[in-house]
Amino acid sequence: MFTALCIRIFDQSIADYHRYDDIHRAIENPYEKTAIEHLLYAKNWIDTVQWHLEDVIRNPQIDPAEALGLKRWIDRSNQERTDMVEYIDSYFLDKYKDVTPKPGAAINTESPAWAIDRLSILSLKIYHMREEATRADATEEHRRACQAKLDVLLEQQRDLSTAIEELLEDILQGRKYMKVYKQMKMYNDPSLNPVLYGQKP
Repeated sequence: MFTALCIRIFDQSIADYHRYDDIHRAIENPYEKTAIEHLLYAKNWIDTVQWHLEDVIRNPQIDPAEALGLKRWIDRSNQERTDMVEYIDSYFLDKYKDVTPKPGAAINTESPAWAIDRLSILSLKIYHMREEATRADATEEHRRACQAKLDVLLEQQRDLSTAIEELLEDILQGRKYMKVYKQMKMYNDPSLNPVLYGQKP
């Protein structure tokens, strides 16, 4: 199943990141650039770095100048994440390009890649909740509460995987069709963000 591949790649990326646990460490993607595994690994690496950026920026003792630099880094990361989702959707568009939708075929609320984006974030939540559920210096009450949350996250992962597999099968059989809208993020674009285009040179 495609989602099993996704989860395996996401878990590999997360484990590779945590060997060093360094937001500045460059990605070392082990997959060929033409392979879907390359895109999945890169997608999750972006998510994993951003997860830790979000942790760092919430430090109440952080220097304001450093926080501003991190906020701009997070903005760039969000754009890279969006771009990567669109690359993954391009893979699916090509894969199903010869499928003719059946009469009455429906469009889904989100594209396959945006659902896979949520699967990537779930992998991160599961990794870090499992850490909390087994943290030796935490109280037993804390570990039990986190284990209960972990159980829910694992159920969410199973349910989302099932939904994605059903969506891909529906597209393959022509019961649903893909329609991808390029994300139109405005805050990074000097021609669309009024704070940026309104500045005097």
